[in-house]
Amino acid sequence: MTAVQEEAPRGLVRRRLVPRRPGVASARLIAGIAIAVLLIGVTAVALLFGDITDSGGGVESRLLSPGEDGHLLGTDGVGRDLLTWTIAGFGWTASVAATSACIVAAIGVTLGVLAGSTTGYVQAAISRVIDVCLSLPYLVIVVALMAAVGRGFVPLAITLGAVSWPVFARVVYAETRGLMQREYVRAARLLGVTRPRILISHVLPGLRHTIMVMWAFVFADLLVAESGLSFLGIGAPLGSPSLGNMLSEGRQHLVGAPLLVLVPAAVIVLAVTAANLIGDGMAARSRARLKSVRP
Repeated sequence: MTAVQEEAPRGLVRRRLVPRRPGVASARLIAGIAIAVLLIGVTAVALLFGDITDSGGGVESRLLSPGEDGHLLGTDGVGRDLLTWTIAGFGWTASVAATSACIVAAIGVTLGVLAGSTTGYVQAAISRVIDVCLSLPYLVIVVALMAAVGRGFVPLAITLGAVSWPVFARVVYAETRGLMQREYVRAARLLGVTRPRILISHVLPGLRHTIMVMWAFVFADLLVAESGLSFLGIGAPLGSPSLGNMLSEGRQHLVGAPLLVLVPAAVIVLAVTAANLIGDGMAARSRARLKSVRP
């Protein structure tokens, strides 16, 4: 294989032979997708075929042990089934994180592409705005905003998305700058192709993998942020199914019923691990794809 590569004429595109068997990157991606499918599948099935938002079975049903009275993981402090309430909590927390991540992607892609594809005052102004926002502690800002606008799904999702975009925008900006220097983009500009068409036809498709990787990492960060805010009592409304609320309520029974904290914490760890594995796997596969073709 080495000899064939060395004998290839210079100036021709040589494709490096890449093993087709799954490597480390593929294993990470498959593991992350498997965990994500498990979590989402269980939540979807429970939402479609069962009532997972019951308010509790009364005083006689509170703090039951695992397996007692038909409750697989027991019950919480108000008699709710721990398993079904955890599934409902994951649905709430993941929905907030996914909605916020989409808002982050929309803002980050718009500003990053605009700054990376232009020059002059527009580029300088957007770059300075991104730099200033990167220097701000976004969680502190979120806490202040949530205290002002109140709890709820929509305020929490919009607030998290509106203050978490700078890193996304910086990465997209750097990638766009590199794509704008590619030969096919330069050729399109010389042929008189308009800038919007270049962005839609050449730049945005080239950013596809970067956007997916960044979305996965941002989703993991926002899931932890939502859980933390709900744990502090400024995220999800009291009584709502949220993993952060479950952690806050379960700490009161940490000694007598540790599962009330361990179960939602384990779900958070699994969800964050899945998102990071998917992001790492996609990033590694993207790098391998770029290295597989060398001029």
